[in-house]
Amino acid sequence: MDLHILDHRLRVTCISKSGLEHYTHPLIKLIFLRNRTRCKFFSLTETPENYTVVLDEEGFKELQLSEHLQVEGSTWLPLNVVSNGNASSSSQAVGVTKIAKSVIAPLAEQHVSVFMLSTYQTDFILVREKDLSVVVETLVEEFSIFREEGGESVPVHSQAACNGLQRNGREVPHATVHPVLIPENQFCVMSLDPDTLPAIATTLIDVLFYSNSPKEGASVDEDIECIKFFSFSLIDGYVSLVMDTEAQRQFPADLLFTSSSGELWRMVRIGGQPLGFDECGIVAQISQPLADSDISAYYISTFSFDHALVPEEDIVSVTEMLQAQRKDMSS
Repeated sequence: MDLHILDHRLRVTCISKSGLEHYTHPLIKLIFLRNRTRCKFFSLTETPENYTVVLDEEGFKELQLSEHLQVEGSTWLPLNVVSNGNASSSSQAVGVTKIAKSVIAPLAEQHVSVFMLSTYQTDFILVREKDLSVVVETLVEEFSIFREEGGESVPVHSQAACNGLQRNGREVPHATVHPVLIPENQFCVMSLDPDTLPAIATTLIDVLFYSNSPKEGASVDEDIECIKFFSFSLIDGYVSLVMDTEAQRQFPADLLFTSSSGELWRMVRIGGQPLGFDECGIVAQISQPLADSDISAYYISTFSFDHALVPEEDIVSVTEMLQAQRKDMSS
């Protein structure tokens, strides 16, 4: 398999709910007016707490710094696993499950923090630019690694002199067992032809910026039945949408498409308190047991919490699996 370091330098930001009105214009521009910006990597995810915006340096220029915008200090690079020339996809387990053992776990062992963004098309593993030498050294035996530069894929070779593994090779502290929440919403992972974005513009703007839920702005508690979660990505010309079935009903059915199985997904939300960016192994903690059971999963990190989506028919076994794991790790 090949591992590609994509030609994007990304920033991870967060817009407060109360400050959204200051950013609706640049966000609408980034979503609908691709020819007015040079942004090639844009992702916007709404959670009950805030909006996470991941975007490249050109897109970041559109966001004015203010008290309503938090910016994680690092530059992040997106990695993508490619098998047989195609971004990972098959009839077997899909999503983060396919890369749990080959990418996620080894990076966690080397104390490399990752930020995950699964889309309808593929899975992006974001790593800090300063950790790249460690990433290459860790994964070079498992993958042919290429760095995309100006449309060309340039082979990347391990540098034996790199001291990254020594720097990051210390023993990883025992992973914190984070609580998980499993809301009742059913979710869809969908796509559409980017040329049809204008046809859904009013609906998308309404869902993203004007839809109110009873719990909006409130913190999620253990008793909540459904949570607000909507993710829109426009990356290298491909659109991905993650929404619950209630939001889906607001869109014209003939424009959105999903996999032939039309699968519905349930969410596992990870974290009781905001997770931060420095702890390692959070994604591995969830993806490893799913991989062991060959259960597909999409995984979307946000500024505060992580979110895994698993097939609805697997939610009971996933719940039991995670409960057992937490019991083992805390004993």
